[in-house]
Amino acid sequence: MAIVKWRGREWDPFHELRDLEKGLTRFFDTSYEMLPEKISKEATWSPSMDISEDKNQVTIKVDLPGVKQSDIDISVDNNMLTISGQRKHEEEHKEKKYHSIERFYGSFLRSLPLPAYVDADKVKAQYKEGVLAIHIPKKEGAKAKQIKVEVK
Repeated sequence: MAIVKWRGREWDPFHELRDLEKGLTRFFDTSYEMLPEKISKEATWSPSMDISEDKNQVTIKVDLPGVKQSDIDISVDNNMLTISGQRKHEEEHKEKKYHSIERFYGSFLRSLPLPAYVDADKVKAQYKEGVLAIHIPKKEGAKAKQIKVEVK
């Protein structure tokens, strides 16, 4: 049995570049417009966040250890939720010699678009043990309904 070289589509670097261009265009068309311009000018670090939902609400949890509650601001404008604030640097003592500084200090800002099915006017938040929990209830008509479909 002879082995025959398969002559499928040969590697085309321009095809790869076109795919990359399409991917970047898709990314910036959907993501870039969601980011406020001030994010790059004001934010020096970005806290981690988890977003989840159940049948009644969307929950956002943001890790903000070392940030005072009074230094956190939450706002909703045009269905865009913005969480901003700052973590102040601890006083440096001249007698201390730091070997490593890995924690971020300064201002932060996170913005995310809210889905149309939540009631942005009823946002509630709580801050406990360095975790900010934001709860946004779903609108009444948006709650999941189960419909039984009969198959014949």
